[in-house]
Amino acid sequence: MTGQFKRLAKRAAIGAGLELSWLLAAAGLMREARGRGVVFTLHHVRPHVPQAFAPNAHLEITPRFLDAALSRLRRKGYRFVPLDQVPVLLAEPEGGPPFAAFTLDDGYRNNLEHALPVFARHQAPFTVFVAKGFAEGSHSIWWETLAILLRRAPEIRFDFGRGSERLGLDSPQQQWHAFDRFAAYIHGSNEAHAVAAIDMLARENGIEPTDIVRDLVMGPGELQWLATHPLASLGAHTISHRALARLPEAEARIEMQVSADYVEAVAGIRPDTIAYPYGTPAAATAREARIARNLGFTLAVTTQPGLPAAQLTGYLPRLSLNGFYQKRRYVSALASGIPLKLMGR
Repeated sequence: MTGQFKRLAKRAAIGAGLELSWLLAAAGLMREARGRGVVFTLHHVRPHVPQAFAPNAHLEITPRFLDAALSRLRRKGYRFVPLDQVPVLLAEPEGGPPFAAFTLDDGYRNNLEHALPVFARHQAPFTVFVAKGFAEGSHSIWWETLAILLRRAPEIRFDFGRGSERLGLDSPQQQWHAFDRFAAYIHGSNEAHAVAAIDMLARENGIEPTDIVRDLVMGPGELQWLATHPLASLGAHTISHRALARLPEAEARIEMQVSADYVEAVAGIRPDTIAYPYGTPAAATAREARIARNLGFTLAVTTQPGLPAAQLTGYLPRLSLNGFYQKRRYVSALASGIPLKLMGR
């Protein structure tokens, strides 16, 4: 079974689960699954540009869908709250209206251009998690670099550890295969070295990775302006966006602390929230939770799917507003908590 077929099968299964969850929720069933509230994670918010090969499509939603999602949640009785209020709300007696908090990772410029007007229209607070290296343009975003490189180059040569290999890129299938190879290489080796090798490959093909970052990500001036908006807050997201669990403890601590220092310098307020890069169980462990607590972070979010529980454990789960599932009824399905119950969570 090819990687592309697996992806399509997984998307179809998730879509079917969301459809079933929406039907169950619409019928008033499994109401106990909803929980006290939900924290959503987003990345890009921008108009859709069709691409035959779009490996990062799951990371972007349109402003129109965001508007529809907020309208849907409001009609369902959700109150929109800042992320840092979530622990307080979870400690309140049960029975109040559910809450929804919104977070955006990486600090993309379209969060300012396209997401902010939608959040403002609905008076919905939101938190943007800032990676210092992205904001300063000193670190590349490998998944964005690869998307451009694999679309433009007819073929490439790369050493994944067993000697130089030729990868043809004549079709979306070949491009997907190459992207999967690179992703596995990054997550299975020294991430900094792997990203540096990809950056070098991009430059050999006429692509400057840091130009991509500067084009996509808000710089310090934009972040400073955003931080003054009454609905916006900034959180830490490390320096380099590397998986913290794979770093030595001292280095992981520096990544987290310097990120907080940077946000404080930009916003004038030290952040008490942090988003772990990647946010998977393999990328953020109990060690990272301990470091975060010791650094003074009161809330740390992951990308692990779930609803926030009254007893916070150092890892706050989030639900993704995913580019593959941009239907209003899917927002209701996610917020209902039913998909999580169907998954056994």
